[in-house]
Amino acid sequence: MRASAYPLIDADEAASLVLAHTPVLGVERVTLADAIGRVLAEDLVAGGPLPAFPSSAVDGYAVRAADAGKALRVLGESAAGRPFEGMVAPGTAARILTGGVVPDGADCVVMVEHVSLTGDKVTVPPSLVAGHNFHKVGVDVRAGDRILSAGAQLGAAEIGIAAATSHAQLPVRKRPRIALMSTGDELVEVGTTPRRGQIADSNRWALLASLCDAGVDVTLLGIAPDEAEQLRRVVVEALEEADALVTSGGVSVGTHDLVKPLLESLGTVHVGRVKLKPGKPFTFATLPSPVAGGPRASRREVDGDQKLAFGLPGFPVSSLVTFEVFVRPALRKMQGFAQLHRPMLPVRLGYDARPTPDRTEYQRVTLRREGRELVAETTGSQSSSRLLSLAGAHALVKVPAGEQSLKAGTVVEAMILGLP
Repeated sequence: MRASAYPLIDADEAASLVLAHTPVLGVERVTLADAIGRVLAEDLVAGGPLPAFPSSAVDGYAVRAADAGKALRVLGESAAGRPFEGMVAPGTAARILTGGVVPDGADCVVMVEHVSLTGDKVTVPPSLVAGHNFHKVGVDVRAGDRILSAGAQLGAAEIGIAAATSHAQLPVRKRPRIALMSTGDELVEVGTTPRRGQIADSNRWALLASLCDAGVDVTLLGIAPDEAEQLRRVVVEALEEADALVTSGGVSVGTHDLVKPLLESLGTVHVGRVKLKPGKPFTFATLPSPVAGGPRASRREVDGDQKLAFGLPGFPVSSLVTFEVFVRPALRKMQGFAQLHRPMLPVRLGYDARPTPDRTEYQRVTLRREGRELVAETTGSQSSSRLLSLAGAHALVKVPAGEQSLKAGTVVEAMILGLP
């Protein structure tokens, strides 16, 4: 065991350092089908009004309000996609279906339920109001309106409005390419029976789920050996294609913890230890692109972008908590999200929370509603190895460092993972 050369820094400072060194990825244009879930890179502006023509909101008859109470001659029909091309002159009307173009000359639509039809004549009510029962040009969107802002995630409504305004392709931020690696000779593949001293590599699959949820493309590197040169080769080759490396394990100060020394040799380690529980050994580094030692290293002057490396602790809960606190916001910045962090809400403790004297602690809780408040209940033992403390958790309660326990009823901030 060796002493760490890195100072313990506050979790908030570490988070700021990570974001300060995280780039926003470039822009690409993709089809609507490929834009789902992506982040808009530029403001989207309407090239024309929506609706582009006056369209009926009901089935009925397009008439002139001045003809109220009269029997009008029906000239024809305006259906969705098949407009009536004539003019509605005084004393006439046009049958119209929902979505049909309101013909020239007409200034209101009378619902079919409110008229009487005899032959080719329709009698309309004695009181009509111009502008009723149809959508006016530009009532939803005017030409030149900003309809979506850069940084918006493209969900169902956003894709729909883009399609409605004839944007067949959209400018989006590139999706981060992440290389995910586990380290440790004690790890075996899931499904293999562990021998004495071995454990299944659960972190890889837990982190894969978190990475996919964050909207990135993932390459699985498997289990890297606890051997310096082999580990270096795996990392350098992976970062030839990936934008960032995420590892679990190998960042403490044991003689077999090789990730941090490797990152030191390849780039700059900005965060080496954090005043955070769980997650003290969290490591963050930037590496030049191409990475020194890789087959494209001689082309460094062509490509000035840097790669990121996140060294997460090996304990399962520690790796997932540090992912939420540090990695997920960075991945969202790379994708151009306007909102980087999960929502923070005040919650009332339903239990006595014991703080850690020198570190901020994120305790795993479930939430329940009491009136207008959210009440947090502990998920049990908060051991960094107990993954069950996160299974089903709704939030991470932020417990500041200190000596005094926070009594039940105290209001604290919580990072919301999912509301009950």
